[in-house]
Amino acid sequence: MSRPACAGRRIVVAGDQAYTAAMTEPIAPAGTPDTLADPLAECPRCGKPQALCVCEGIAPIDNKIALLILQHPQEQDRELGTARLAVLHFRNALIKIGLSWPNLGKILGRPADPKHWVVLYLGSLRAAALVPGREIVVVDKNGHALERQDAALAEIEGVILLDGSWSQAKTLWWRNGWMLKCKRVVLNPARPSRYGKLRREPRRDGLSTIEAAAMLLARLERKPEIEATLNASFERLLARYRAMHGGSRAHH
Repeated sequence: MSRPACAGRRIVVAGDQAYTAAMTEPIAPAGTPDTLADPLAECPRCGKPQALCVCEGIAPIDNKIALLILQHPQEQDRELGTARLAVLHFRNALIKIGLSWPNLGKILGRPADPKHWVVLYLGSLRAAALVPGREIVVVDKNGHALERQDAALAEIEGVILLDGSWSQAKTLWWRNGWMLKCKRVVLNPARPSRYGKLRREPRRDGLSTIEAAAMLLARLERKPEIEATLNASFERLLARYRAMHGGSRAHH
């Protein structure tokens, strides 16, 4: 899309459905005098306290592969969540908060074939065991790696990430049956999540939303600078969080 979904819009949840409502008042740019005066005031772009805001200076990337983040209503971690920050990095990106939607087209507001979209799969599969040496592995509904991996990835038009705790993400998966029509991928990152002890992941290959977006979009677009840019923003956020909390507070 032309601009980040969370810039100039507010997310509204109605029952199990979520939609965006255009705001009539303009969004102030990051780092205005009024917001800087209160380090706990919420940044209108990323939604974080100003003391943790790192969105100033972010230049949206022109991405051909769309990014869609579906966030569980109970996630919305104000301090360490990365979904809105990830969306701010791309022109063609959208975040929706809710539990279920009838189909992909309803979310996007335009016709869309889920067969050309990929969702980060939440099962117990390990990419390293399926296809050693590959960072992204496309699997079928039975959990088997596809034979023509590169060809399958070349058909992708968009990436879907489920944002929330492990159980919240699984809830989103099971409540949206249309995702079964999407391709599924599992990741084999070279390193564990940068969260470290701040936010424990249930498995070693678990990544934050922004790290998963960085890895997938960088590989699919063949632009390694995407991963470098997003991870740099994430590291700045973590550095500010540690400074604010003394560097040792664990987040559950």
